[in-house]
Amino acid sequence: MLTNPGAALTETVPASRPITLRHLLTNGSGYGMALDDSPLAQAMTANGTAAGPAPSPFGADDWLARLAELPLAFQPGSGWRYHHSFAVLGILLARVTQRPLGEHLADDLFAPLGMADTGLWVPESKLDRLPAAYRTDTDGLVETEPAGGGPYAGPPPVDVSHGELVSTARDFHRFLRPLVLGSLVNDAPLISAEHLRLMTSDQVPSEHKTPKSFFPGFWDSTGWGFGVGVQIDGPQRGRYGWSGGQGTDFFVDPDGAIGVLLTQVELGQQMWPLIEEFQALHLP
Repeated sequence: MLTNPGAALTETVPASRPITLRHLLTNGSGYGMALDDSPLAQAMTANGTAAGPAPSPFGADDWLARLAELPLAFQPGSGWRYHHSFAVLGILLARVTQRPLGEHLADDLFAPLGMADTGLWVPESKLDRLPAAYRTDTDGLVETEPAGGGPYAGPPPVDVSHGELVSTARDFHRFLRPLVLGSLVNDAPLISAEHLRLMTSDQVPSEHKTPKSFFPGFWDSTGWGFGVGVQIDGPQRGRYGWSGGQGTDFFVDPDGAIGVLLTQVELGQQMWPLIEEFQALHLP
């Protein structure tokens, strides 16, 4: 790992501990987005492992090998960086279950919940339901993915166990409702009460919430659980949820209220007022 996150790639020391499942769930693995122009950030861009709006063109094993060529930004469990830990987690799940992540999720999670429209890509039989995607610039909306096309249209040519999901508002709601109600799925809770408590409460030590670890002001009222942001201060204290780069947003309030927003427009300066207006809904 690097002696510090901004060090030259040759300035390394051995990792003092292995990466654990908890490190992956809490973005503490040492892998993740570099928001500066450090040597590590430049190397991630050069070898194709930097996060971006488009999915990686590399298969899961190739992507992981490229990531492993680079040093960790910090000792596992001693910092916080967004994004890459979850891609590694997807590959880990695929290896533990000995099948691609998409098959595991479809059989063991999506089917029991009735989430028929969620997956790592959209089947060709449903491409008429895949909307276009956009970003904003000074002239307005610019199409980045055509309706019924783009990188999520049809089966990909490589293993995307490190990829991200395509879904619908209805399926998103079907996933969140059992968390809120504690309802049974195949005669068992979707998640234990203890794991739900851990998932939806702040798991990041204060010393890891540095100004350089994420966007300015993020840590002022937000913590991080297992895969979700957690409001730890302010009028929405106790709310958990997250905003995705393609203009998705969701929240679950302590009283069980659920909000889901899908825009198909990349997050950016022009989109934030809409996200903030959505987040202001259902004030206690």
